[in-house]
Amino acid sequence: MKKLLVVLAILLGAQSAQAQLFSKERLANLETFDKRFLTWGYFLGFNSYDFEFDYNQEDFGENTDILVSADVGFNVGLIGDMRINNYINLRLEPGLYFTQRNLMFPGFTEDRDALREVKSTYIHVPLLVKFSTKRLNNIKPFVVAGLSTSLNLSSNESNPEDNNEGQFRMTNTTNYYELGFGIDIYLYFFKFTPSIRGVFALSDELVPDDDPNSPWTGNIASMKTRGIFINFTFQ
Repeated sequence: MKKLLVVLAILLGAQSAQAQLFSKERLANLETFDKRFLTWGYFLGFNSYDFEFDYNQEDFGENTDILVSADVGFNVGLIGDMRINNYINLRLEPGLYFTQRNLMFPGFTEDRDALREVKSTYIHVPLLVKFSTKRLNNIKPFVVAGLSTSLNLSSNESNPEDNNEGQFRMTNTTNYYELGFGIDIYLYFFKFTPSIRGVFALSDELVPDDDPNSPWTGNIASMKTRGIFINFTFQ
């Protein structure tokens, strides 16, 4: 009997949720919100940055790949949204992104040589095109794509010291392309939007050591950022 009651409760709950999400009789929140030409907001979120390495030589014996350990970082920023039509919007989302990546280089016996902590604070500015579906009551799924650039405030590109003195160097600026998806949820007072986005660097970010045969950077052909952003937007 208890199992039957649990099953009935689940069915009733599912029916109620379906009715609220998909029923044509549901009261629509913020009915005129998407008809505005310009809207503003802010976002909070999390990030996970990684590196993709290409090597000059492939070693099929002992593993010589650089290991990357990514920490979870934090995002905060603003949103400017311009309406093109009912289904397309142009978005500018400048933000501040904090992250850390730990690199483990092979061939070293001491941590001070093998480990490099890469802490980065980015001013990240993407220009995105948002393609939305037709609004269904108080939800509207969408996909986004676009290009972005970032300024690494923690970069030490001009530092004369390199890995021989414990300094892992990266470029100041990087360009990316971005792809993602999310869902607009229209609440009573504001629009809430969870989204996830992949970010992929177009340019090499490595500043190689002065020694072309450096055990840290000598075998690296290119180093490019890739990452995942999970943002929660309030408009």
